[in-house]
Amino acid sequence: MPATNMHTTTHHTSPVLAEADRLMVVCNSCRYCEGLCAVFPAMEMRRIFTDGDLNYLANLCHGCGACYFDCQFSPPHEFEVNVPRALAKARIESYRTYAWPRLFSGLFARNGFTVGTIIVLSALVFIAGFFVYDDPGVLRRIYAEPGAFYVFMPHDVMVLIFGAAFVYAVVAILISAVMFWRDIGEPVAALAAPQPLWQATKDAAHLKYLDGGEGGCAGAGADDEPKDRRKIFHHMTFYGFALCFAATVVATGYHYLLGREAPYAWYDLPVVLGTLGGVGLVIGPIGLFVAKRERDPVLLDPASTGMDIAFIFILFATGATGLALLFFRETSFMGTLLALHLGVVFALFLLLPYSKFMHGIYRFLALTRYAKERATHQPISE
Repeated sequence: MPATNMHTTTHHTSPVLAEADRLMVVCNSCRYCEGLCAVFPAMEMRRIFTDGDLNYLANLCHGCGACYFDCQFSPPHEFEVNVPRALAKARIESYRTYAWPRLFSGLFARNGFTVGTIIVLSALVFIAGFFVYDDPGVLRRIYAEPGAFYVFMPHDVMVLIFGAAFVYAVVAILISAVMFWRDIGEPVAALAAPQPLWQATKDAAHLKYLDGGEGGCAGAGADDEPKDRRKIFHHMTFYGFALCFAATVVATGYHYLLGREAPYAWYDLPVVLGTLGGVGLVIGPIGLFVAKRERDPVLLDPASTGMDIAFIFILFATGATGLALLFFRETSFMGTLLALHLGVVFALFLLLPYSKFMHGIYRFLALTRYAKERATHQPISE
């Protein structure tokens, strides 16, 4: 008898979540994979699975693939247990479910096309803006003195545009995160508990569960030796992004507290942080792209490929245009490169709440919930 008829589940809002429920019931009966990651111990604390429970487990999953190759019920078995793919589909669906405003949840569909279009339009708008503000020859001139960037765009205008985009992104992300946190069964006040937050921070900082319980993510098949390269490139991408953000914060302090205007010398802290971050945002996304192509397609949700590649590309473009601007800022290419970099960064800010970036937010919250559950050892659903 097919596994779909083995268990009567609670009502779910989508076939994706219904399938995830079916697999969790099978896995809860077996429990062979409980030592591989956090998903299975969290699953064992439940007997029934609400939509919130399944979204929690989906975002707790790191997609390492180890459970698929260890499972005795994976295809071609009639139970067709493929937890990595089922939870990947549920993750993508959760991004749309918790998106704010709901009007923009459709941006997760055809995300690759959306990201590409917004990047191109943003770059063109900034280039055109430079022309309108000054004259067509402004992009061919050489400026090397402090404040050279503001020849192309006044500092106050730059702050207004990027400040508004950043604030909007933060608000949208926070509202989405609160909706997710409430739906997985936790009050917002629970986020104030320091111990689960600290444990989740440690687990996220070194990607504790991105190794299948041993040497790394599964590759192209059951016989392929697990590799830890995906984990390394995730680290480079995340810390590259963090360093670039730190460079922006320090540069803001330089401008308002020290009265020093960009561009800064190569040895100044904003440039050092930005350069290291830019290198991470170039090498990390390239490595993630290669690692994604090496992964067994059976583990992946084909519908998420465009979103994954789009986010990898926009991070790479942010790092690459930033490094290019650094290396060529004292040449006639500076104006064009500045426009391209600002366009990419503006697009990145706008798209953060509607891109693969959200998986990092939800995964951290899922890790926090898991740390809290593990500390209390109390089942949530009976």
